[in-house]
Amino acid sequence: MNYLAEASSLFEYSQQLRRDFHQHPELGFEEYRTAEIVNRELKTFGLDKIDTEFAKTGVVGLLKGDKPGPVLMLRFDMDALPITEETGAIYASQNPGVMHACGHDAHVAIGLTVAKILAAHKKELSGTVKFVFQPAEEGRGGAALMVEEGILENPKPDYILAAHVWNEKPFNWIGITPGPLMAGCERFQVVITGSGGHGASPQLTVDPVIAACHLVTALQTITSRNIAPLEHVVLSVTTIHGGTAFNIIPPKVEITGTIRTFTPEVRNTVITRFNEITERMSEAMGCTVETEIERITPAVKNDPEMTKRVYDIAAKLFPEADLVNNELTMGSEDYAYMVENIPGCYIFMGSGNKEKGWDSPHHHPHFNIDERVLMSSVALITASAYGLLSKG
Repeated sequence: MNYLAEASSLFEYSQQLRRDFHQHPELGFEEYRTAEIVNRELKTFGLDKIDTEFAKTGVVGLLKGDKPGPVLMLRFDMDALPITEETGAIYASQNPGVMHACGHDAHVAIGLTVAKILAAHKKELSGTVKFVFQPAEEGRGGAALMVEEGILENPKPDYILAAHVWNEKPFNWIGITPGPLMAGCERFQVVITGSGGHGASPQLTVDPVIAACHLVTALQTITSRNIAPLEHVVLSVTTIHGGTAFNIIPPKVEITGTIRTFTPEVRNTVITRFNEITERMSEAMGCTVETEIERITPAVKNDPEMTKRVYDIAAKLFPEADLVNNELTMGSEDYAYMVENIPGCYIFMGSGNKEKGWDSPHHHPHFNIDERVLMSSVALITASAYGLLSKG
């Protein structure tokens, strides 16, 4: 099969889908319209089985090839973000305050196009392809819920493959990295409680604002003094809330933020020191403290052997591409829950175009992509499906 020719012939189909999804974005676990279109399209392709309402709004389709072989799961996320779009595109969001600012509209369009191609070539296909259209990737636990509801069973995948359009890099750049490539993510909340009072009489109060300021500074010593310099760690305080007026010292201050790590050992060290510093700093300032650290997702790790196979397929398919095997990001992805115990590969597909102004970062109100990435992604995922299934 000429994978690039197949993808090119269906570019208009992919583009129309992507733009339709972009105009009608839906937040996590609210992807009703998106799921309905996915279900409708998969039915027209003649898949062997389609399950809807998986993890509330997810859709799962099975395609059995005419030849025996392993099971490959392809995962595509569907949800949008609570962002007001400012692109000015003719296909801009029609849902106020909601936007596809991370490329999941493209992912759904890519997934449906791959399904269309593979279903049309079912006789040439070995094994089974499990198409998973996942809800609520953006921090709401969609992947974990899918795992809980049995997405990794009936049938159990031998491999899992996913891809993400990547505006940090230009079109025709491809990142396929073995080992850890996306950080695990924690969300933390710290509530420091003192004793408020008049701003003119601070000696009669226990000031949680001062304690919070010292704590924010002290927490940065974890990455600079407790973790080896060559390790990858982020600890960011992102919100501080406290107080109601300029002349009132508040009784409490709330701090929230995120921790990003790649390995269990580093994660444990960061969390241990975080709790120690938070407790002791608050105590030293005469305050009490309540700390909550919630795990959002573990790190995404690419299986080295599977990733090498996909990398070689990409090198053959795109000989002129800027193909790299060392791209890392402190961003996180709940796809990690799916590949904790199953070989997986996660691909970054460059989608930026600086000349046309389509290089705004993910989660930005001006986010838009070079739609040529639809064709290249469809071709690579289709080629990888055949390559992985034919060799087992």
